[in-house]
Amino acid sequence: MIRLFNFDRATQSSHPVSPDGLGAGELPEHSPLSPLSIHDLTVAYHRKPVVWDVDLEIPEGKLVALVGPNGAGKSTMIKACLGLVPQASGLVQIYGKPYRKQRHLVGYVPQRESVDWDFPVSALDVVAMGGYQRLGWFRPVNKRCRAEAMHALERVGLADYAERQISQLSGGQQQRTFLARALAQNAKLYFMDEPFAAVDAATEKAIVELLHELKGRGKTCFVVHHDLATVAEYFDWVVLMNMRVVDAGPTKDVFHQENLRKTYGGKLTVLSAAAEAVQYAGE
Repeated sequence: MIRLFNFDRATQSSHPVSPDGLGAGELPEHSPLSPLSIHDLTVAYHRKPVVWDVDLEIPEGKLVALVGPNGAGKSTMIKACLGLVPQASGLVQIYGKPYRKQRHLVGYVPQRESVDWDFPVSALDVVAMGGYQRLGWFRPVNKRCRAEAMHALERVGLADYAERQISQLSGGQQQRTFLARALAQNAKLYFMDEPFAAVDAATEKAIVELLHELKGRGKTCFVVHHDLATVAEYFDWVVLMNMRVVDAGPTKDVFHQENLRKTYGGKLTVLSAAAEAVQYAGE
């Protein structure tokens, strides 16, 4: 269960690394200008690989969908990038440096199911926590930070719910609260873990508008997404994953039937939906 007050843990690895996050004699394979570069990442639970040998570079200023079947390791990969789960091997860099040195550049929207919604704080308190990286932990939230938090709530349509305890919010309102929290962080790279899951149409529309606003400001959003029918509509870059990366690149180039079959293993119900999505992408 993720507690509301802290999403950060130091990145762990079984391989010795230098202060810059590189192993002995290891050189970066990707551009240091990339918002996110992942080098040979493997994550295992109880010695069973969940993410296997992932090598990936994400371009700046894109809306990127991370797509794959249940159990493909999508959420685990995001958590590994944020140091929330230990790595068996590999290296993750944010703009050419380890996450622990760049966390002020990163915003995170977790899955709703992973959050302790009974924690006794208001929506405004949750959003204001997004400013802790600038303030420093255990320092009181100042007026400027709360004003920025209120502005973020206004942007997601929740200003009237600022003082409401988070457990009293609907699922869509809770999701918007965490989107507002990410906005308050004023990050350059955003990780979002299934932000569209189980939300109403109004919240989905608000999330899409927010994503495009962030893109318009040059931000990069890396989003775990499960609805194949909306991939081509919402995202301009796609990573197809099933433990390994099957393919990655512009949506128009990699989001096609053959890649989806490789990713989902020929599941007919999924591929039926995928066919419609691919047809939409080609229109």
